[in-house]
Amino acid sequence: MQRSITFKRRLNQGLTYLYLGLLSMIILYPLAITVSSAFKSGNLVAFKLDSNIQLSLDNFSGLFTDSLFGTWYINTLIIAVLTMVIQTSIVVLAGYAYSRYNFIARKQSLVFFLIIQMVPTIAALTAFFVMALMLNALNQSWFLIFLYVGGGIPMNAWLMKGYFDTVPISLDESARIDGAGHFRRFWQIVLPLVRPMVAVQALWAFMAPFGDYILSSFLLREKEYYTVAVGLRTFVSDPKNLKISFFAAGAVLTALPICILFFFLQKNFVSGLTSGGDKG
Repeated sequence: MQRSITFKRRLNQGLTYLYLGLLSMIILYPLAITVSSAFKSGNLVAFKLDSNIQLSLDNFSGLFTDSLFGTWYINTLIIAVLTMVIQTSIVVLAGYAYSRYNFIARKQSLVFFLIIQMVPTIAALTAFFVMALMLNALNQSWFLIFLYVGGGIPMNAWLMKGYFDTVPISLDESARIDGAGHFRRFWQIVLPLVRPMVAVQALWAFMAPFGDYILSSFLLREKEYYTVAVGLRTFVSDPKNLKISFFAAGAVLTALPICILFFFLQKNFVSGLTSGGDKG
């Protein structure tokens, strides 16, 4: 019996490690190709992973001297930072309000959020384009920020509300008895306990402009207004003038701000912050 239990445990561990190994290969292989292509000297006509890599920074310098990548990078950073700050602030306040207060049309508006979320972004491209024409907002970063923020509010407000619901209401009641007002209860009592979800919301909002191609390419028509997703596409859109090395180098640089923000926020990605907060 003991041997059977030990065998099953080792078999489960072996299968688990095998699965994790295969998953790691699937994730790391394209990443390794991209990074190696970014540091190869000379232009490439296709992505290729080999051991003969002559490390060079020519592709990275060429991005800023032979293209508008620097402008695209700054455009994207501005859009991403503003989207993160505005969307996270609205989502956190909305989630707290839906979790803690009863007001007119509360349930109806939550259902409306779900209905809006069912409509894919691509189905609204024509409407967004017409809005941009009416507001003279083509090639305007503020309009993209408006769309990113508006598109991220419905589902994220739901998620934020659900996380606020995990914080015991008795903490609010205790603070209210002690004389704390609405904002103080939110800022000093409840908000510190939901930092993991706030960090996730901030990371998601920051990542969206870096990864979006369809919406930004539809509304940004001049090269100097491109984001990195649209700009990098120009390096591989012409079969007769492929710039694989530039594309790979740009992809590596595009990932840097997201990685930096992730490591900055990772201390907040913990669970169980509210455990023990309610004495019952």
